[in-house]
Amino acid sequence: MAKVEIPVGGMTCEHCETAVAAAGATDAQADFRRGRATAELDGDPGVLAEPIGRAGYTPGQIETAPDRGTASRGDGGYELAIVGSGGAAFGAAIRATNLGARVVLVERATVGGTCVNTGCVPSKTLLAGAAARHTAASHPFAGLPTQPGPADMGALVAQKDELVGQLRQAKYAEIAEAYGFEILHGEARFVDADTLEVNGRALRARSYLVATGAEPKVPDLPGLVQAGYLTSTTAMELTEVPGRVVTIGGGFVGLEQSQLLARLGAEVTVVGRLAPRVEPELAAWLGRVFADEGITVVDQRAVAVERDGADTVVVCADGTRLSAGAVLVAVGRSPRVGDLNLDAAGVKLDDAGFVAVDEELRTSSPRVFAAGDVTGAPQYVYVAAAQGNLAAENALDGAHRRMDYTGLPSVIFTDPALASAGLTEADAKAAGYEVAFRVLELENVPRALANRDTRGAIKLVADAATGKVLGVHALAEGAGDVILAAVYAIKFGLTVDDLANTWAPYLTMSEGLKLVAQSFKGDVKKLSCCAA
Repeated sequence: MAKVEIPVGGMTCEHCETAVAAAGATDAQADFRRGRATAELDGDPGVLAEPIGRAGYTPGQIETAPDRGTASRGDGGYELAIVGSGGAAFGAAIRATNLGARVVLVERATVGGTCVNTGCVPSKTLLAGAAARHTAASHPFAGLPTQPGPADMGALVAQKDELVGQLRQAKYAEIAEAYGFEILHGEARFVDADTLEVNGRALRARSYLVATGAEPKVPDLPGLVQAGYLTSTTAMELTEVPGRVVTIGGGFVGLEQSQLLARLGAEVTVVGRLAPRVEPELAAWLGRVFADEGITVVDQRAVAVERDGADTVVVCADGTRLSAGAVLVAVGRSPRVGDLNLDAAGVKLDDAGFVAVDEELRTSSPRVFAAGDVTGAPQYVYVAAAQGNLAAENALDGAHRRMDYTGLPSVIFTDPALASAGLTEADAKAAGYEVAFRVLELENVPRALANRDTRGAIKLVADAATGKVLGVHALAEGAGDVILAAVYAIKFGLTVDDLANTWAPYLTMSEGLKLVAQSFKGDVKKLSCCAA
């Protein structure tokens, strides 16, 4: 008997396995989600194709089913046990299930991880709400009344919670049910390199994946814990808008949360360098935007926090004292590893406390992989999901895939948004390129003029020798949508001339990408509308 696997096109339900069984196979199973079927055959496997075709399906090339190893029994027979249930965990679970593995996820808290519960989804819907109020208060169009009114933070947060609940159900709970992988609720810890313990139960699997994510980092500032503070998580649970807020940190979380609270009516001061990893031309533009919106930026380092009656005071390195009703800490994120007992599994951490992995997402323990924010990778849910997918393949199929971050995009959802793909000017020079770049102010983009909002710019970084696009960076309304075209350009090696001579729809912000490319050869101020 030989176990074979065959791709089958056109399957829509599990009953389609009868198409394989009718061909004389035994132990036949089909999975319409995977588009594949497996069977045990005694004889020529080629006899399967004809009856599958007669049944109305499209057979692919028959393969020997891969040997995925045997999981320890008495524990459910799992081939992959995953600790966590966020983007990396679900990316791995879906891929592993598609490979025919039996999978279990262990989650100690709420299913869904950071993105749907405390990160992307809640923050972006609250930012959209704050933007609606801000537009009502300050739009640039003559003859249109503005009536912003006070913000009902409780109602806005309740609406956010409703959306989070809907997406957690649709994108996580129902997905797990559809693919058939199990979710155990409880605390997981390694007993040794071969065993997890969950709620006192020994759980063994062929391979393990640590995908526990990260959480807001709390700096070691004297007086901070005693005075009390908000994180990005707790700030999105407020039912009232604080009167005055000091944000410690000018990175992407600090930027988004500060503008969110300011637009809902808080008086906000940011302590720290604004957008420290963003191209300087765009960071300067964002500083002007924040100033126009009444957000104060103090380019200093916080050194202590004190209580002063009902207020909290943030003390800066230069002696500046900033009083507020609430302090928001936004200085990065820390890996969730403390309760896993990773030492027992032989899993090492890097100098920053993240799980150390190689390019194939293997840890220092042969059977343990890690993916997502817990590894210190770029902390975007799409990176986590891609890493989970890759880790599952490497763990189960003996593959040696590596992550390719070429053209990786990032978006900071301020208004205007900050978006980036590829190398900055400084990165490109550090990598040894002779660099050419152009910065196009949005006053040269017709869409921005029509919107009466020319705040921002687009910067294109290229290899001076070849014209190859190395990086694109934008501060603009809809910059996150514009940047996708830049990802394609970088990923597939396009040049500045390619972008300059490619179609771009008029009166869209994406036309700015064509215009900044055209500026390498001439003054775009001297072009008529849509002129090539």
